[in-house]
Amino acid sequence: MKKFFKKFAIYALTLVSAITLVACQNSSKKTFTIGVVGDVERSVWEDVEKRLEADGEDIKIEVFSDYVMPNQALADGSIDMNAYQHVAYLVDYVKANKSDIVPVGYTYISPMAAYSENLKSLDELKDGDEVIIPNDPTNGGRALLLLEQAGVLEIDDAAGITPSTSNITSNPKNIKITSIDAAQIFIGIKDVAAVVANTNFAVDAGFDPYKDGIFVDTDNIAAVASQYKNVMAVKAADKESEIVKKVVVAYQSAATEAKIKEVSAGADQKAWSENDNISADFEAVLNQ
Repeated sequence: MKKFFKKFAIYALTLVSAITLVACQNSSKKTFTIGVVGDVERSVWEDVEKRLEADGEDIKIEVFSDYVMPNQALADGSIDMNAYQHVAYLVDYVKANKSDIVPVGYTYISPMAAYSENLKSLDELKDGDEVIIPNDPTNGGRALLLLEQAGVLEIDDAAGITPSTSNITSNPKNIKITSIDAAQIFIGIKDVAAVVANTNFAVDAGFDPYKDGIFVDTDNIAAVASQYKNVMAVKAADKESEIVKKVVVAYQSAATEAKIKEVSAGADQKAWSENDNISADFEAVLNQ
């Protein structure tokens, strides 16, 4: 009987030690924080978060209100990944800040559209009308290319994918282009002829690009550069980490694709495929 109790005590001690070890490991697991912008991004990533946490990961989604802070937060280590920007925007940030942020996976491609309270088409713009566009170089550049695509302006081809107003070569209706923070664009929609905005901010403001947009650039998808695919980004030193790979796999799934369509009302399309080489794509744009 003594031997039995001795063996039982050893077994119980071993079991307690094992449970304690697992508990310690779980409690010491680092929270992986992902920065996003807008309610659409938040809804998609909260769905991904649930699936990752069901698999034992500790994930936190942090929502930012502008396009500047997520890269700054990633650079200073406040977050571990961000997912809100397209390739062109990331390239512009990396060049301007000599940053080591790199993309690790595509997320979705989102249309950019023009909206108006008074016009049904950009053809209805009158001489001297005002149009608001985003003030960051890449989204502002894409907005100008949209206006060119719509026949409102002509842009110098040498400007590439990030033209500015100084690259306008023809403006027959003398349209006034005003650049403001992308998150604030819809506040002024009633005061101008039209605005050009990203889908995430449009949806947050209650607009559907395909129902409410008076011109949508992805209607001619061939005219939209691949640089406008949105990405997940991390510091270069972290791109091969297991948690980063796990997050990318969790995001690039059929469940996420369905969620993207749901929360964007069908506006956004998945941007990933089995044959992606995102590092090569990024380097090609970076070296342009």
